[in-house]
Amino acid sequence: MNNLLRLIVNRILWLPVMVLGVTILVFFIMSLSPIDQAYSVLGENASAAQAEAYRQEHGLNDPVIVQYGRYMAGLFTGDLGNYGANMASVGERVAQALPVTLQLTFLGLIIAVFFAVILGVISAIWRDKWPDQVIRVFSIACIATPSFWLAVLLILLFMANLHWLPASGKLPDFFTDPGGWLARMALPAISLAVPVTGQMTRVVRTSMVEELDKDYVRTALGAGIPKAVVIGRNVLRNALITPVTVLGLRIGYLIGGAVIIEVIFALPGMGMAILSGIQSNYVMLVQGVVLCVAIAFIIINIIVDMLYILIDPRIRTV
Repeated sequence: MNNLLRLIVNRILWLPVMVLGVTILVFFIMSLSPIDQAYSVLGENASAAQAEAYRQEHGLNDPVIVQYGRYMAGLFTGDLGNYGANMASVGERVAQALPVTLQLTFLGLIIAVFFAVILGVISAIWRDKWPDQVIRVFSIACIATPSFWLAVLLILLFMANLHWLPASGKLPDFFTDPGGWLARMALPAISLAVPVTGQMTRVVRTSMVEELDKDYVRTALGAGIPKAVVIGRNVLRNALITPVTVLGLRIGYLIGGAVIIEVIFALPGMGMAILSGIQSNYVMLVQGVVLCVAIAFIIINIIVDMLYILIDPRIRTV
């Protein structure tokens, strides 16, 4: 238990270092943008004097390192800056958009993991038989299907033709209208989950096959223990170690894919926020959204690392 606690604390202590690295990367890349923040806020019709006055007021003429220090000082107080002619708060926009992106990401993750585990286990148990062949073809088809293309097909089928599920409109609150929330999020989540389902199905199948071929499984089955018990108690848990590791990498794909899917389905998440920032040349908004998405990705991967430690007892002794 002490080793487990040490490993968890070690990953948590690395969090500020990784966040600092992300802030440096995002800030200095955005500082290379040719877009003049003064004109993006004041408009193209602003005079040179007005633009210069804005730069002086907001310290845009200061060296980049000074601007970064000021930006970091604001981050410590929760200030991500302002954007637009009315100086709207980036932090408030992110606070409204980030929960939507996380909801979509985790719903897609739940769908992908649920079907990947079921299909991967069935494929491994019926190895080289017709269920295995069907599932392998299905998983390859899922991997080859782009999320944005599938999203368009789902909109045409379920909204335009069948009129079963909405693909646009206001997103209801989950706690006040869970049915409406699920109906609005179903198509985006499925679009996001399908490619990950195919990838994870193959990983689960491979891991299960390797585990089923080990000596302890044959020993347990030879001792008369039912196959379902052996698979449920031992094989599945040991086989999930590799998929959980891969899942940490797939979460990055899900978050990135969610940003694109949100634009297609007009969800008020980080994707719509970054799109409006790019279209309006709001550098501070784009910078704040990218930074928050990157930090969310880091935190989620640390959580996945902790799950990996809990699943595999051998790591606790390292």
